[in-house]
Amino acid sequence: MPDELLNAHEQYLLQFNQSQEIYPQRQYLFSLSKISRQVNIQLNTKEVGLKMTSKPNIILILNDDMGYSDPGCYGGEVKTPNLDALAADGLRYTQFYNTARCCPSRASLLTGLYPHQADVGHMMNDDGIDGYIGDLNPNTVTIAEVLKKGGYAAYMSGKWHITRFIDGPKHNWPCQRGFDDFYGIITGAANYYNPQTLTRNNKGIKPEGDDYFLTDAISAEAERQIRTHAERNSGMPFFQYVAYTAPHWPLHAHPEDIAKYKGRYDAGWDQLRQERLQRMIAMGIIHKNWELTRRDPRVPRWEKADNKDWQVRRMEVYAAQIDRMDQGIGRILQALKDTAQWDNTLIIFLADNGGCAEEIEEGWKKSLVAGFEQVGTEKTRDGRKMQYGNDPDIMPGGEETYQSYGIPWANVSNTPFRLYKHWVHEGGIATPFIVHWPAGINAKNELRHQPAQLPDVMATFLDIAGVEYPAVHNGHEIKPAEGFSMLPTFTNKPHNRDILYWEHEGNKAVRKGKWKLVCKYPGDWELYNMETGRTETDNVAGDHPEIVRELAELYKQWAGRCNVMPWAELLERRKH
Repeated sequence: MPDELLNAHEQYLLQFNQSQEIYPQRQYLFSLSKISRQVNIQLNTKEVGLKMTSKPNIILILNDDMGYSDPGCYGGEVKTPNLDALAADGLRYTQFYNTARCCPSRASLLTGLYPHQADVGHMMNDDGIDGYIGDLNPNTVTIAEVLKKGGYAAYMSGKWHITRFIDGPKHNWPCQRGFDDFYGIITGAANYYNPQTLTRNNKGIKPEGDDYFLTDAISAEAERQIRTHAERNSGMPFFQYVAYTAPHWPLHAHPEDIAKYKGRYDAGWDQLRQERLQRMIAMGIIHKNWELTRRDPRVPRWEKADNKDWQVRRMEVYAAQIDRMDQGIGRILQALKDTAQWDNTLIIFLADNGGCAEEIEEGWKKSLVAGFEQVGTEKTRDGRKMQYGNDPDIMPGGEETYQSYGIPWANVSNTPFRLYKHWVHEGGIATPFIVHWPAGINAKNELRHQPAQLPDVMATFLDIAGVEYPAVHNGHEIKPAEGFSMLPTFTNKPHNRDILYWEHEGNKAVRKGKWKLVCKYPGDWELYNMETGRTETDNVAGDHPEIVRELAELYKQWAGRCNVMPWAELLERRKH
């Protein structure tokens, strides 16, 4: 046996013995053939300029409802020094895409499938048809479940939101889908001071301490998991999924964080969009010839806007939410450094959809407090009445408020693109995507322009870890994976993905090469050249009917294969 293979064999035998001591319920089968494949992967990565020498730890950080241009390293004025540092020492992707909405994106990200294939084609409601069950189906397998077969421990801190079962069956809760340790919420959003579905592993818990704040707790628990793993599992790699709720509404933030942004947004949304645009051009993230989209027609020029103090405060609190998340990411990064796990940890950061233009109206109160999502409360923890709705007479940020930053600031967040969360124009699906891995990637502070989307994340992780995607798991036949490994793009080689697809609430799109065909429901197909105008301001569908037909046919075939039901048909079904 070659020395390199022998060393790998000894390493994995050590990991096997340790895993049996720590997690006796698991049965790891480290066959010689699997070890051989891992060594081959190590040798291959060296050939393409990577530096991997053993299985890396993997941390996947996902945040909630953040726009493409919000973090500093993507042109924003929000203070994100830790994300900026990861970008400066790693890679930033300019054309990575999510799926326009929280739970469909999470289902796709964690299973390597399209959302409808995982039965999360819309939200957490059961329509009684394939694709729209609101609960991961048994013919899926999560990243955590697959990586555990390759010797990984698996941890999660944050928002789950891929099952409709909150108080009942737990078959699709994190610990039943591969995670060894879970802290977070089961539903899609929460009062940051008093989350209602807070859970540790399989047990519901209450927030502890007068200073409880969900973003801080998610960070602290992620840090704890990293440090505990280092103490107990020396030599065993881990996968960690950190799913922040920030900056999803409600607008809750610490006063000291809000104070950092005092005056920063006084110039208003029009100037802020222009400032971001110029920074993004200077960074090379967007092309100088791409036209900035028009201000949302529902939003007045800043000079004509009412309630400016309240409007500014909304964005100050939103920025503070991202700021606090970045502070927490800094704690996670420091834990890696303190435990000598920094160099060989692959870190990926992204958002689940574009900026959210939802305006919280007074009428939302009933559904937020008593509705299925259980994301609100009648009173604060100290008994004060909650004040629901985007009321300009109430400044957001405090525990007793429940507001959102709305249309005008989501328009800023998604600079320079069109539309928002829910839609599959670029503003709804384009996300920052940062990759950092000192021991595996030589490149630093480089951009990658290869298009990719959520299923590719799982394919990349399995490729790097040398773990095969299973055909069968827990006695269930598993749907074939849809992703393509992004490993070649780490060294700026072409991505193997040729076509990208989206559908949410009847909004649909397909992209092949430079051409993107997109529809805002219930409108017609629009065609855009992503090389000459990614901001989707020049619809050339009328000039290229043959391309429209070709891409529409590709979409039709994909939709049929992936259980996508026409939105009008689904809405009609829900009436009965």
